[in-house]
Amino acid sequence: MPEGQVALALAELRSALEVGFARIDGQLALLVQRSDQTDKALEELEERVSALEKTRWPLPTIAVLASVTAVALTLVSLLMR
Repeated sequence: MPEGQVALALAELRSALEVGFARIDGQLALLVQRSDQTDKALEELEERVSALEKTRWPLPTIAVLASVTAVALTLVSLLMR
């Protein structure tokens, strides 16, 4: 194989590698961007869930209030007789 053909083959190989690396680099950049967007969405979701947890009434408290109210109403009705 003449030296010129080897140099040409190496140049073509280098070009092919550069194109492949550029494509891989672009795909990796896209994956990083999607990962960042997913992280941001997850963080926003966690904030929303935390806000909902802080504002909800705990069910045991509601049950106690209902029981106390029922007992109070029963006592009032018994005393009124």
